[in-house]
Amino acid sequence: MSENRRSRESFFSQIDVSHGGAASGPPVAGNTNFELVGVLREILAAQDRQNELLEELIGQLNAAQRQRANELGQWKQANPHLARDCRIAAEALSKVQTEYLANLTEEINENFESLRDGEFMLNEFVDRFGPRVAHLNGLLQVLSQLSATGDPANTSNTP
Repeated sequence: MSENRRSRESFFSQIDVSHGGAASGPPVAGNTNFELVGVLREILAAQDRQNELLEELIGQLNAAQRQRANELGQWKQANPHLARDCRIAAEALSKVQTEYLANLTEEINENFESLRDGEFMLNEFVDRFGPRVAHLNGLLQVLSQLSATGDPANTSNTP
């Protein structure tokens, strides 16, 4: 527990911005510049640490993405017929989604005024169309990922 607290404390630094003492006159220019340089160095060190943490995070995310891509590639090799069927189903469902979106946009265009002015009508519209759009998108995404062709090792987002 105390080790966890120490690691969290290393993420944060403290900078004293309070007045140094009683009003004894203007600060000496050399002291102010020295303090400013010190604060800027602390900020730079914190940014360097933040960059290191971001690089580690990117590495972890890339490793997880590569692992998922490899597992997906293995699944496709083990189930080539199902992957092909998923591609056909994704194409068919895409056509269904296109038609559904056409109906949705027609509904919006016909009822624009009432949707804009009436909260009840807008909520009714979202309740009627929202879940189906979300579910269609989710299904299409799954089918597309299962049917995608290509080398799974090259699917990571490396520059």
